[in-house]
Amino acid sequence: MVGDFVDYSLNNDGTGVIENIHERKNFISRKAPRIKGAGYRGERLEQKIAANIDNLIIVSSVQNPQLNNKTIDRFLITGESSNVNCVIVINKIDLDDDNNYKIFSNLYKQIGYSVIETSVKENLGINNLKEFLNGKISLVWGQSGVGKSSLLNSIYPNLNLKIGEISKSTNKGKHTTVTSILIKIDENTFVIDTPGIREIEPYGITKEDLGHYFIEFKKYLNDCRFNTCTHFHEPDCEVRKAVENGSISNERYQSYLNILETIEDDINF
Repeated sequence: MVGDFVDYSLNNDGTGVIENIHERKNFISRKAPRIKGAGYRGERLEQKIAANIDNLIIVSSVQNPQLNNKTIDRFLITGESSNVNCVIVINKIDLDDDNNYKIFSNLYKQIGYSVIETSVKENLGINNLKEFLNGKISLVWGQSGVGKSSLLNSIYPNLNLKIGEISKSTNKGKHTTVTSILIKIDENTFVIDTPGIREIEPYGITKEDLGHYFIEFKKYLNDCRFNTCTHFHEPDCEVRKAVENGSISNERYQSYLNILETIEDDINF
């Protein structure tokens, strides 16, 4: 997959053969999207995105498409479960005159994430984002239309990545990047540009493990009565107590429950 280190041999005609894939330090994947009308029933397959990532740059936008914190949370647990450093980018802040995006920007900062607020139009936050990319292998991921390619073009003008447009009927982005590509910026800096996606469902996470990938839950997990606690209905759950007393955001907890429900649905499919 994109990001793999491989041994290869070249033929005289310029073609090549991959001889060996080196061990990966991590990789990012998700559940493969369902195909409408395919009539497929059973366990969802894994779709691998990229390997050997230093940063997962999660790009959202305040509008066009509208910021969705539950989608951001799904990206976050995908990165957390793969032991990748997660950075949240809230883009198009020039479209929010009332600064409503600050509610979620501050929430994610408070629980320990790096959050960068950006606007390509007003050249805001661009240098801050570039600092995270320098010297790293970074996967830039997000929904269609959030401005991933525009941000990369703004940081690295020579890339000339194709820019998409927003559908007037759905107010969502149209796919522009059609496949994940590894872009070499310099000897130590690589960026993986990915196709925008409509949905993100983490792969291979159990109900019992999900709470470990909500980082603000971690200090309460060992104090629950049951070590298999799903923090939903079990008695003496310290996570739920933390939600009740305001130590854990109710927005994040509701997002957790939303993801938990999808895992249960898959098991009973």
